[in-house]
Amino acid sequence: MKSTRDRILQTLLNHSQATINDLAKSVGINAISVRHHLTSLQAEGLVAAEEQRHGVGRPRLVYFLTEKGVERFPTRYLRLTNQILEHLKETLPKTAIKSLFSEIANRMAAEFAQKGKALSLEERLNLLKESLSQEGFSIQWEKTEDHYLIREMNCPYLYISQQHPEVCLLDQTFISTVLAYPVEKVECVLKGDGCCAYSINASAPKG
Repeated sequence: MKSTRDRILQTLLNHSQATINDLAKSVGINAISVRHHLTSLQAEGLVAAEEQRHGVGRPRLVYFLTEKGVERFPTRYLRLTNQILEHLKETLPKTAIKSLFSEIANRMAAEFAQKGKALSLEERLNLLKESLSQEGFSIQWEKTEDHYLIREMNCPYLYISQQHPEVCLLDQTFISTVLAYPVEKVECVLKGDGCCAYSINASAPKG
């Protein structure tokens, strides 16, 4: 069983950043204990913090893994994946790379898309939540007037996408394929947002 500090590090690996309250909820301990562990992890150089504006009022502290923190986790597959992607990008045109990721995502989503054919959009959103969890994502969705908003609370491709943002096409295509609706990316971690988010126009024609 993982220690509390390991679970904190794992949470920060799965999320680009998190507050003390976020970590307390994820790990299942109180905020005071989280703060104590974070102080220790910062002293070891595994975790860093920065202030983030969040609406009106004082900025809040958000925590994230340092490079040293990321290196605590097995990273050989990251190096291999980076090398493969770098080679592909050096040898194939951008349109071919885009087509490749779209095809991979469509194959990943095909089974779930078939299951969702007879479902309502909201039922498909729940199916999407289940299917993406099997791929290592954690998502939430909500309805806002005539739109639905999907938020990715974590992304298993985060560190790969920082080097190769083309990878982000995988989850966007996956979402669109399962829902059979066009989706628009409205927030992106790589642009400094707290999470990646997608908007679905419920009145738009199905794909």
